[in-house]
Amino acid sequence: MSSDFLGSDQRAQAVVALGGGHGLHASLSALRHLVDDLTVDELTAVVTVADNGGSSGRLRGEFGVLPPGDLRMALAALCGDDEWGDTWARVLQHRFAGDGEMRGHVVGNLLIVGLWELLGDHVDALDWVGRLLGAKGRVLPMATEPMDITADVRGLDPADPDALTSVRGQVEVATTDGVIAAIALEPPDPEVSPAVVDALAAADWAVLGPGSWFTSVLPHLLVPRLRSALVATEARLIVVLNLEEQAGETPGFGPADHLAVLSEHAPDLAIHTVLADRRSLADVDPAELAELEETVAALGARLVVDDVAADDGAPRHDPVRLAAAYARIFAAG
Repeated sequence: MSSDFLGSDQRAQAVVALGGGHGLHASLSALRHLVDDLTVDELTAVVTVADNGGSSGRLRGEFGVLPPGDLRMALAALCGDDEWGDTWARVLQHRFAGDGEMRGHVVGNLLIVGLWELLGDHVDALDWVGRLLGAKGRVLPMATEPMDITADVRGLDPADPDALTSVRGQVEVATTDGVIAAIALEPPDPEVSPAVVDALAAADWAVLGPGSWFTSVLPHLLVPRLRSALVATEARLIVVLNLEEQAGETPGFGPADHLAVLSEHAPDLAIHTVLADRRSLADVDPAELAELEETVAALGARLVVDDVAADDGAPRHDPVRLAAAYARIFAAG
């Protein structure tokens, strides 16, 4: 990728990417290319900390720490493409096999928790891991205490399909058989690191999504201090739409539905750009496309349609294509 698109009067950008899991990993992998390309000079990831399953859930339950898994994935995404970065990314993501108590644990999770115990500071420990990896950016937790996601879910009571049932836990919410009406966080007003607020205050751009909409993307908007920082920042916000609906979280959702839910949870949030994949939109009903265009216009945002999906048919964003799309958005301002 070339930085030739940057005019002589344009400077490198400071970017904050918010999310969790595989969606944030894809976004950070793309933005890392732009760090290498000198288009982005400051890159910060703000990561959801509500996971209660797998290795993260086990460590959270045993040690009372933040679930480290999404933080680990973000750090791995920021590793470089050289031998050092590739090796450390694979080490960080290595999951133990076997039949004993270590089965299923991930090396990076154990490293992060070990540094938390040793240093006693979430942000300082993550910075040390980043330095070890040669990460092309900084990784910060959404909050400095573990969160639980709760959801009001419709359709779980056969006797009353319209009744709302409360579901608790990220895994449980993500895999529900019902339709999620709304989510909340416990505790409702957690502590947020000043580093998160400072990064958003200094950012030129903020990126929200893609990812699991109710359990990775929207939780950022429900943390009062984080939401206030997002509303107050002069950074232009890009919302990256998912490529398709997600079983459990967003069955039957069209592109506009994702934005509508986001707006319901944070009506005061100003969105600058909505990024959607060209091929994904080609597969939707024309009425859904028109609804998306109307929704984006109603939010005062602009719709950018670009080729950002992988070629292999899997519903995932291609980091190189996504990087090129981000670069074009940044250049257009």
